[in-house]
Amino acid sequence: MLTWQHLLDFKANEYEEAADGWGEVSNRARAARDSVRSAMLAKLRDTQTSGAAQAAIHDLDQLCRNFQYIHAECGLIRTALNGFATEITGAQKNLKAALSEAQQLGFTVKPDGSVEYPMPTAVPFAPRSGNTKSTPPVLALPAGGESVDSNKRKAEDIAERIGAALRGAFEADTRYRSALSKLKAPRGVQVNDAVWADAGQDTKDVQKSAGRYLRKSDIPKGRPPAENKKWWNGLSQEERDQYVALYPASVGALDGLPATVRDEANRVVLAEAHGTTTIQLENWLKKEPDRYQTYISPYTGYRVKNGLVETAEWEKWDEEKRRIEGRLKGMESIQSRFAASEKSGRPAAYLIGFDNDGPGHAAISIGNPDTADNVVTFVPGTGANLSTVEDNVQRAEILQQRARFASPGSNTASIMWMGYDAPQDLGAAEDKKYADNARGPLSSFLTGIAAANGGNVNSTVLGHSYGTLVAGETMRDHPGLPVDNAILVGSPGIGVDHAKDLNIPPERVWAATAKNDPINLVPPQEGAFSILNPMAYKRLFDDHSILYGVDPASDDFGGKTFKVADGDPVDSPDFPAHSQYWENESLEKMGDIVTGRQ
Repeated sequence: MLTWQHLLDFKANEYEEAADGWGEVSNRARAARDSVRSAMLAKLRDTQTSGAAQAAIHDLDQLCRNFQYIHAECGLIRTALNGFATEITGAQKNLKAALSEAQQLGFTVKPDGSVEYPMPTAVPFAPRSGNTKSTPPVLALPAGGESVDSNKRKAEDIAERIGAALRGAFEADTRYRSALSKLKAPRGVQVNDAVWADAGQDTKDVQKSAGRYLRKSDIPKGRPPAENKKWWNGLSQEERDQYVALYPASVGALDGLPATVRDEANRVVLAEAHGTTTIQLENWLKKEPDRYQTYISPYTGYRVKNGLVETAEWEKWDEEKRRIEGRLKGMESIQSRFAASEKSGRPAAYLIGFDNDGPGHAAISIGNPDTADNVVTFVPGTGANLSTVEDNVQRAEILQQRARFASPGSNTASIMWMGYDAPQDLGAAEDKKYADNARGPLSSFLTGIAAANGGNVNSTVLGHSYGTLVAGETMRDHPGLPVDNAILVGSPGIGVDHAKDLNIPPERVWAATAKNDPINLVPPQEGAFSILNPMAYKRLFDDHSILYGVDPASDDFGGKTFKVADGDPVDSPDFPAHSQYWENESLEKMGDIVTGRQ
C-alpha cells in the first residue's frame, strides 16, 4: 500500500537516470540501423546478385528491422520513465507543501495520513488535541456562541491535500505500470509484422499514460510552417526525441521541420502501418467466400454443363484483397528505397510525409531538401495512391538523376508529393474538388520545405495530369508562395487562363503535352473524360480551351513550352504517351529548368 512516507522518499533522479540510459540505447540502435543500411545493405544490394548475396541481404534487412524496433520501443520506455518521474515529482511537491504547513502549525501527521492538531485552550473542558479522523463535539461558549476551531479546518485541509497527493501518485503509478509492463519482448523474438503491429498499440498505450506529461495538444496543428519550426527549435534535444517517440505521426506531418526529423518519425509510422495492414490482410484471407456458382442460362433457364461463374460476394472480397495487397506493395517499395544511399551511388531517400488514410499519402524526397540548392516537388495526378507510389517515386528519382547530370556543381532534391486525395479514375477527374482540397496542404508543404531549408533555394513545382490542376490552383490562390518555376505536363487545364495568373513571371512557367497524349481529347465541358476511347479523334478547340481553362501548352497561355517525343498513338491500350515526359528530350529540358539552366 502506498503511504505518504513512500511518496516522500521517492527519488526522481533514479528514474530520470534510467530514462537517459534507455534513451542512449535508442540512439545507438538508430545509429546501428543507419550504419547497416548505408555501409552494408546498400552496397550488397546494388553490387551482388548471387543466391548467397540475396540470403545475406535478407538477413541484413531483418537486422535493420530489429534495430528500428529497438530504437522505437526504447524511445517509448524513455518517455514513459521521464513522464512517471515528472508526475510523481508533482505529487511529491504537493505532499511536501502540506507536510511543511503541518509542521509550521505544530500539527502531527500520522502514518495513515490523518492529522492531529491542538485544540483551542480558551474553551473550557476542551481536550488537548483533536484528530482529523474524529468529530469532536461543538462546545458552547459562555456568550452563547460556538467555538470557531480554525485548527480543525486547517488540519482537515492538510489531510485532504495529503490524500490528494497520494491518490494522484497511485493513479500515475498504476497508469505507467500498465504501459511499461507491455514494453517488453521475449528473448529471441523475431521482429516481424505482428511485432510491429503490436508496437503501434504500445505507442497508443504510452500516449494514454504519458499524455499528461508530454501533451499532444502542445504540437502545433494547422499553423504556418514558420511557427512549427519555431516551436521545434524551442525544444531541448531530449524533448524532441520524446515527441518523435510518442507522437511520430504528428511530428512526421509537421511542415517546416527538418527532413531528417520527419523521416525518422515517418519511418516508424510506416513500419507500424505495414504491420497492421499485413495483419488486416491475413484476417481478410480467412474470410474468403465461395468463389464459383453454377451458371444458369438466361435463355433456357437450365444449368449449363460444366458452367461456373464467380459469385458477386467473391468478386467483392477479391477487390478488397487486391486493394490491401496493392497498399502493402506500395509500402514495401518505399521501405526498399531506404536501402540505397550516396555510398552506393544513389542519394538517400527521406520520408517526409506518410499516412495510411484514404487512398494513402506519402511525400518522398530523393536527396535532402534541407541542404539542396534546387528542390523540385512533383505532384502526380489521377490514380495516385499507395499502390502506385513506386512508379511516381521512380519518376522523381529519374528527374533527380538528370538534374545531377545537368548541373554537377549543385545539389538537387526531387520530391514526390502525394499529399492529397487524388481522383482514382477518369470519371472522378472531371471534378475539381480534389484539387480544391489539395491547395492548402500543397501550399503548406512548399512553404515548409523553404522554411526548413532556410537558404536561397531554387524551387520548382512539377505537375502531371490532374496534378497540374492541383499545382495551378495552389499557385493561383497563394500569392507569395516560395516557387520559382512551374512545369506542367499532360495537363487538362490548371484553373487559370494565362501564365501570369500563377503569381510568378510567365517566362518561368513551362508546359508540354505529347502529340499522342489522350489528354488532347478533352473538350471544355462537364463529362469530358466520358468520351475517351481508343478510337476517339484528337480534339483541340480554336481558343485552346480544355477542361480546366486554357491549355497551358498552347501559345495563348502565355508561358513557355518544350518539345516532347510523339510517343505511341492514342489507340495504345495503356496510353504511354501520357507518361513519357520522363524520357529523352523532355526529361533533359525539365532537368535544365529545375537546376536554373533555363
